[in-house]
Amino acid sequence: METGFNGAQLRLARVFNGFSLDDVAERVGRTRQYLHKLEINNGEPTAELREHLADALRVNVAFFYQPRAEVSEEQFHFRKLFTTRAMVKQMTLARAELFGRLVNYLDTLLSLPKVNIPTVEAKSQDDIERAAEHCRQHWSLGLGPIENMTRLAENVGAMVTSFQGISTEVDALSVALRRPVIVRNEAKQSACRQRFDVAHEVGHFVLHGGRPTGDRATETEANRFGSAFLVPRTMMAKLFPRSRGSRLDWVGLRDFKMTWKISKAAALYRAHQLDLISEDQFRTGMITLRRTGEATGEREDALIPREEADLLRRSLELLAERKQLYGNEIAAALKIHESTLADLIGFKPPARPGHGGPSLRLV
Repeated sequence: METGFNGAQLRLARVFNGFSLDDVAERVGRTRQYLHKLEINNGEPTAELREHLADALRVNVAFFYQPRAEVSEEQFHFRKLFTTRAMVKQMTLARAELFGRLVNYLDTLLSLPKVNIPTVEAKSQDDIERAAEHCRQHWSLGLGPIENMTRLAENVGAMVTSFQGISTEVDALSVALRRPVIVRNEAKQSACRQRFDVAHEVGHFVLHGGRPTGDRATETEANRFGSAFLVPRTMMAKLFPRSRGSRLDWVGLRDFKMTWKISKAAALYRAHQLDLISEDQFRTGMITLRRTGEATGEREDALIPREEADLLRRSLELLAERKQLYGNEIAAALKIHESTLADLIGFKPPARPGHGGPSLRLV
C-alpha cells in the first residue's frame, strides 16, 4: 500500500453510512474516543480492527489507505431545506464525494458526453437573462420549450442522479467536478419542479464557478437563470396569457404550463419578474393556488411525465456489455462493497451472468 492509514477516509465511509462515532464504536468494540483519534490520524489500527471497520462500513480495507482529495466548499452548490439536519447534510456531501469518484472512474473507461457548459460573469438580473439566452444559443436550442431538461443536462456533460433515502431532506445539490454532478430530489412528485431544479443547478455551473453558494444572493441568481433558461423573456412577452382586466387567465395559464413544462406558480413568478402582471395579480394568483391546494402539487402535474436520468444507468450497462465489467468489479475498483455501490447509485448494478442474476442490456 502506497500510503499509511488515512483517517479522512475512515470518516468519509462513516458519514456516508450515516453512522455516528458511537455507532461505529459499538460495531467494532472500541471507544468513540479511540475512533476519533483514528479519524484525525492520531493512531494506526491493528489488522484485525481494520477488517472490522471495513466490514462495518462496507468498504475494502484498501479504502482506508487511499489519499483523499476532498472537494472544496466552492465546488458544492448545496440548497438545503430549513429542516435539513446537519448529519443529513454531511451524508449528502459524503455521497457526492464518493459519487464523484465513480464518475471519474467511468470517464477513464467510456467516452461520455463532452463537458460543454459555458461560464458567464453576471452582475445584474439583465446579465443573467443574457447568460441564459447565451446558453440556449451555445447549445443551438432556439427559443422554444425544452423537451427534456434532464437529458439536456446530461448531453452537455453533467451526470444527473439522486441519493436514495435522504432526498426528502435535501432540496437540491450539484458539484462542480471535472464532470459536473447534479443530484435531484426524488421526493418531488412534480416533473415541473424537478425540471426547474436541474435548470437551477445548471445556472450555478454557468454563473458561480469558484464561488461559494447557498446564500440568498446566489440562490436567487440561479433561480433567475433557471426561469430565464426554461422560458426566455422574449417568449414570455409574446406568449404568456394576458389577463382579463384584473383577473388572471387560468385556462391560458394551464395551457402555458403544459407547453413549457413549468409550474403555474413558476410562470406567475416569471411574469411578475418581467412586469407582465402586477404585484396584486401575482399575490392573488399565489393565494388562489394555496386556496385550491395547489401550492405543493398542481392539478396538471400528473399529465407531465417525470424525466428519467439515464446516463449513469446506460454507462454501467455499456461497461457490462462491452467490457465485461460488472457491479462487483466496479465496486472493487472503488474499494467499496457492491452493496455500497448499489446505495450510491440508487439501483442494483449489472451483475455477471450466473452471479446474482442476468446482466442488464444496453437499449
